Amino acid sequence: MNSKLVRGFLAEFVGTFTLVFVGAAAVVVAPVFGIAAPALGHGLILVGLIYAYGHISGGQFNPAVTLGLLVGGKQDIGTSLLYMVAQFVGGIVAAFVLVAGLGGAENAATLAFVGEIGFNFGQTKGFLTDGFVWNAALLEGILAFLLVSTIYQAAVYGRAKNMAGVAIGFTLGALIFAAGGMTGASVNPARTLGPALAAGETAYLLPYFVGLFAGGALAGIFHGYILPSPEES
Repeated sequence: MNSKLVRGFLAEFVGTFTLVFVGAAAVVVAPVFGIAAPALGHGLILVGLIYAYGHISGGQFNPAVTLGLLVGGKQDIGTSLLYMVAQFVGGIVAAFVLVAGLGGAENAATLAFVGEIGFNFGQTKGFLTDGFVWNAALLEGILAFLLVSTIYQAAVYGRAKNMAGVAIGFTLGALIFAAGGMTGASVNPARTLGPALAAGETAYLLPYFVGLFAGGALAGIFHGYILPSPEES
């Protein structure tokens, strides 16, 4: 394996770990601080991560984004699969490290903070998830399409130039503000998988994965072949 791929793998692992760790922690405290905590937590940390690691791996940190780049012809399959492994492993490790750092779901300090609301593991769940999971999956697919669309036009095609990281992070934050209460606004399979495993709640994983990967792939096809930049068309 060449050094560029190794560096990209490590950047995607550390970046996804950071995104999931911060995002899940923001959801843990969301019952106290409201939807602003996860929306700002995810959006702001993504801005920082894109500028920190974008020059190494493209700053993807999301298997749905990686799939969108693959089907749009912007990245080869070997790199894409390697990055997806890094992203999923990073998300899983982050979720379990967060729970360990909090002392587990029974930690008295954590329970005292959240009070009667109860403890959560930072899962990407909303009021649709349990009873209307495929509705939630459809919304997640739409969210993924919108995020990958911003990534294509702002970053891949360079329309936002040096402000691409801000545009992408703000888009993620806006999506969480809009749909976080409905679906958890994962917009990221790695973000969904890690906390779900930590919580032992996996029933909603398949529908969410279908929606998220479909949304990312459709955005890749749309912006890669139907609405490319003028220079590539």
